[in-house]
Amino acid sequence: MSQGYSQLFQSLSTGGGAGNQNFLSDYASIKSGSYGKLLKAYYGKEQNSASGVGGNKSDSRTTLDKILEEKKNPKISKQAQEANENLTAGLSKLKGSVSALQDEKTYTDTEGQSASDKVVSAMKNYVADYNSVVTAAKRSTLAGKTAYVANMMNSTSANADKLSELGITINANGTLQLNEGKLKETDVKKVQDLFSSKDIMSYGSKISSRVQFANTAAGTSTTDKTDKTDAADDSTGTNNATGSSAASLKADGETLASDKLYEKIKDENGNETGKYDIDKIFAAAKSFVSNYNGMFDTAESSSNSGVLANLSQIKGKTAQSANVLKQFGISVDVKGRMKIDEDIFKKSDMSQVQKFFKDYGSSVATHASLVDFYMTTHANAANGYTAAGAYNVQGSSRYADFI
Repeated sequence: MSQGYSQLFQSLSTGGGAGNQNFLSDYASIKSGSYGKLLKAYYGKEQNSASGVGGNKSDSRTTLDKILEEKKNPKISKQAQEANENLTAGLSKLKGSVSALQDEKTYTDTEGQSASDKVVSAMKNYVADYNSVVTAAKRSTLAGKTAYVANMMNSTSANADKLSELGITINANGTLQLNEGKLKETDVKKVQDLFSSKDIMSYGSKISSRVQFANTAAGTSTTDKTDKTDAADDSTGTNNATGSSAASLKADGETLASDKLYEKIKDENGNETGKYDIDKIFAAAKSFVSNYNGMFDTAESSSNSGVLANLSQIKGKTAQSANVLKQFGISVDVKGRMKIDEDIFKKSDMSQVQKFFKDYGSSVATHASLVDFYMTTHANAANGYTAAGAYNVQGSSRYADFI
């Protein structure tokens, strides 16, 4: 599988053409001025030998400008242009085929067509569209989109065993292969559960979200962004509001995980009463819920893979803790948003609340901190993933303890 992912990410550095393999080193020379000096010296000698010391400076200057311009803005090959177009069109089709497998109607018998036949037809479309996207992405120079395709492939690899039970195997190049006979013998409920839109952690939900983000990601070629290092680049799809919510959520998570919040109230003589300051604890929990929702409302539209990977970690932790949260009056809807019931929360055993948030609050705080980090520091949408399509925290020693 790593071969397929490696081929996919190779396009991010090569720009889709063999002529761009040494682009970064060439560009560094251009930026420092050494490349220009070298070319000037070379063409100066050519002109001197051809027409004397006072040769045609205009012709030499024109040639130099053309070469430097080509080095700074290399042309995308026709092959890469075609791959970019195919990737954009393929993602749109894949969105539809995933939706079909998440539609309850697909799993219902109708006159003249059984649910089994509908599932087979929908799965055939899904596999074909998935393979088209993966194939196009390997030659594409659209970094913002290919980062999500790599993440999509990683999710597929993680669900290889479940897909195999349905008759779907993963080829060495990352594409899928369908055994229709085995799929027809499979209970359609098993397919429906794997692609469930009600479960935010299901394979179908993960693929759907990656396809959605890839569709809205900036369609800028890697060759157009070589010298853009500003972390506030609009192409990240991030904004200050998200960073602010993430930073606030980090603080709330740390507060709810701290011992200080659960210190018992003291009477006027300084003696402990044995009672918790429930209003204070509830205020912290309410702020946590508000900032949790605020961060997801804005950050889910980001095209930064580092942001999305950490949001996924938070969602996963929340999904695993849903039953415990519910006991404290904190419910999670199908979109992953929280709601807190004040009466239920205040009647909860605060020692259990403290014990729960010691782990959960700390975990959310860690990943919220990384969301804030990627929102404000790492603009490149592909920075969060390795060539194998796996998530990788990069950059600052300040976050070394989280890795």
